[in-house]
Amino acid sequence: MTTRSARRIRRSLRATGAGVAALLALSGCSSDGSGDAGSSSEPSGTITVFAAASLQESFTKLGKTFEKRHPGTEVTFNFGGSDTLAASITSGAPADVFAAASTRTMETVTDQDATAGRPRTFVRNRLEIATLPGNPDRIDSLEDLTRPGLKVVLCDRTVPCGAAAQSALRTGGLRLTPVSYEEDVKSALTKVVLKEADAAVVYRTDVRAAGDKVEGVEFPEAAEAVNDYPIALLEDAPNPGAAGAFIDLVESAEGQKVLTAAGFLTP
Repeated sequence: MTTRSARRIRRSLRATGAGVAALLALSGCSSDGSGDAGSSSEPSGTITVFAAASLQESFTKLGKTFEKRHPGTEVTFNFGGSDTLAASITSGAPADVFAAASTRTMETVTDQDATAGRPRTFVRNRLEIATLPGNPDRIDSLEDLTRPGLKVVLCDRTVPCGAAAQSALRTGGLRLTPVSYEEDVKSALTKVVLKEADAAVVYRTDVRAAGDKVEGVEFPEAAEAVNDYPIALLEDAPNPGAAGAFIDLVESAEGQKVLTAAGFLTP
């Protein structure tokens, strides 16, 4: 049996179960009218969110807000490279929500019928160059990263931040051989923080999150490599009700305020 066929069977079983539950609920209400309509809609239990590494600070903050607002809930996160997370989801890893750093990566999941409904873009992100504090190498442009002797780190080409960096380099007609390709944007940034690299091409949100540990340098080619971030409830979500409520928080004005404060762009 294929993964897609198995999902269709599980979806059918869930739909049947939901129908039975609805009939029982209606029967209960008609018999004594004592049912509490609000209690069934209040989020509860644990949800697992798979999210791009660049969302770590913002989503962690929103997770705490969600738990405080809904006592009895717990939000657990798995942050990492979007492609790695997508592969885990399509391989059957239990998760409720997926927030990716590119629409291409989300398509890996939607192509396997693994989302419940169409993903929605909730923020966008733009690249920046992260340099050592004070920018001692006087890096002022993307072209400066091609200077001989400069140790530059990029995200792996397969993850969204790496694909965006390659797009920016093509826009500028530049060729760059980094000292390493990193599995996600946090790993690339860490190389600069630890002074193992002179510069890295990362998201501006990660530069902002690092504070005075790095210095950010904007470059015009980044305008041609802006990533859309989609979010989706997963088809096999163990806790779809609470997961949907968390997505609502992310997309709300309050959630958007947290995300834009971190440097994300509105859709």
